Formats: sequence, structure tokens, C-alpha cells
Amino acid sequence: MSELQQWREAAEQLRLLGHPVRLALLEELSKAPKCVTDIQDLLEVRQANISQHLAVLRQAKLVDYHEDGNLRCYYILRPGLVRDLMRFLRNDYPSKPKTAAQVRRAARTP
Repeated sequence: MSELQQWREAAEQLRLLGHPVRLALLEELSKAPKCVTDIQDLLEVRQANISQHLAVLRQAKLVDYHEDGNLRCYYILRPGLVRDLMRFLRNDYPSKPKTAAQVRRAARTP
């Protein structure tokens, strides 16, 4: 696989994450596994809408579920990735401006 193809796949992953309901779902599920009815109460979003977004997150291999009778209880499949994503989105990465001299020195370093 070429490097450009890898970036295309990464961009597709980011596109799939680019919806506020999906991000809210990941946030809630990162706290603990939850059933769809519990999620509906927390997010105040229709169950059909939640199910559609969960299907997208399953396709991206970020969440999965177990069935308990008529209930589907979802959990995070890749907790490290979701933890890092939530950290990034909370802006836990402060910017570090550099002077022109620092940039020039770093550019010369092999």
C-alpha cells in the first residue's frame, strides 16, 4: 500500500468521525459500555439516529456490541485510540510557537 493510500484511509477515518453525535457516542461509551436505550436518554437523540451512527462507528471498527435479550450493549473496541482522540479534541495539546531563529536552526539540522 502506498503512503498516499494510507493517508486516504486515514482521511476516511477522520471523515467518519466528523459528526457531533458520533463524537458524543464515543465520549459516552468511553466512560462505560451502554445499551442503546441508555444512550438515548443521555444524548436526547432518537433511537433510530443513534443506531445509524453506531453502525458507522462499528464499520470503522471503533465500537462493537453484545446482545442481552432484546438489548444491544455497545462498548469501545479500540480504547487507546478513542482516549487519544478525546484528548486531542479537548485541546490537551498546547501550541508551542517558535521564533524565526529556532525554525531556521531546526531546518538546518539533518
